[in-house]
Amino acid sequence: MTAVLKRKTSVTLDADALDSAIELQINVSAVAEARNRKWQAENADAFAAQSEWHERNGHPLADIIAS
Repeated sequence: MTAVLKRKTSVTLDADALDSAIELQINVSAVAEARNRKWQAENADAFAAQSEWHERNGHPLADIIAS
């Protein structure tokens, strides 16, 4: 497994929701990471299809990106 570089950030959450998470000893960062992994897995086929399309057709904004 590859090590992932992490950085501290700040997010604004509903105060009651955050207080409840703290009271329940829920690690909000861990929950966010788990949801991100799940979302990526659920959408892996779409990412692969988009990548294949770009390989066949090129990126539609390639001219803009290059300049």
